[in-house]
Amino acid sequence: MTREEFNTFCGGLAATSHVVQWGNADVWKVGGKVFALCGWYEGGPAFTFKVGDIAFEVLGDAPGIRPAPYLASRGMKWVQVYEEGALSEESLREHIVASYEMAVGKLTRKVRAELGV
Repeated sequence: MTREEFNTFCGGLAATSHVVQWGNADVWKVGGKVFALCGWYEGGPAFTFKVGDIAFEVLGDAPGIRPAPYLASRGMKWVQVYEEGALSEESLREHIVASYEMAVGKLTRKVRAELGV
């Protein structure tokens, strides 16, 4: 997945917003909560997203994937895919959607209703 494809995909999810911050990273949010970001790692895109406990244990040890710098060191369950082919594009999309759904789940009912999610 390219950075442009990542942005198009994330932008296609309901009620998302995009900002560029943290050293030119594309940061995607829903209801003000970050669910995915894309920065650069050694010249290529690096995709970062939230995962559940089991996925964090499994993916954190996989080649081309690591606990997300800064976020994981703060005890958060986030991983970064930094090597092309470490996950299939389909799997990467599924993980981004799961991260989005986790972020939506943390929103209040009122905010979810306002956003239509």
